[in-house]
Amino acid sequence: MISNLCAFILAQATIFRRNPGFYQNLAAGQHPKFMVIACSDSRVCPTTILNFRPGEAFVVRNIANMVPPPEQAGYPGTSAALEYAVRVLKVENILVIGHSRCGGIDALMTLKENTKRWRFIDNWVKIGIPARAAVLEATRRNPSLQHKCRTCERTSVNGSLVNLLRFSFVKEAVSSAKLQLHGGYYNLAEGSFEYWKFGADGKSGKVLKF
Repeated sequence: MISNLCAFILAQATIFRRNPGFYQNLAAGQHPKFMVIACSDSRVCPTTILNFRPGEAFVVRNIANMVPPPEQAGYPGTSAALEYAVRVLKVENILVIGHSRCGGIDALMTLKENTKRWRFIDNWVKIGIPARAAVLEATRRNPSLQHKCRTCERTSVNGSLVNLLRFSFVKEAVSSAKLQLHGGYYNLAEGSFEYWKFGADGKSGKVLKF
């Protein structure tokens, strides 16, 4: 912890003091154009991956970068952040980022009925059951659990994007062209990134690889 505090002191000297006007403007209020929904995984920092500066992205992180449907009670944290981003901050873009080797997706794919491993995690990852069902159907000929998990990491991103459109204020903003939805996938081992647009019709566009 001490080393982290020392790093803060160094950053304060080299960043803040060289850009006092920038940080004073930030203190006056935030006006991000992006909301990013990413995984809590310590290896996946969206601001680092996409090089966002302070104030450019309103970031929400949770297990497996999931968005619960609006009618599902008990998960107000992500939904409250979403409402604030769209209705108050009026962000122009929402990006959901999945990633390789996601422990949350592994937990989803190995979930067993009537068996509870964790009090909170199991209930949370059940949000992704529709994505899991789609993956199990699409990969029936491939028995590899690893293959199924890697496939679900991408599929669950679209599942979260579908759930976003179930929020009336998101649907309205997308339909009026005030908001765009995007999907992304970060490969930890390769350092590569995949990106696609997600339309108001619930369909994903062409995947671009970087």
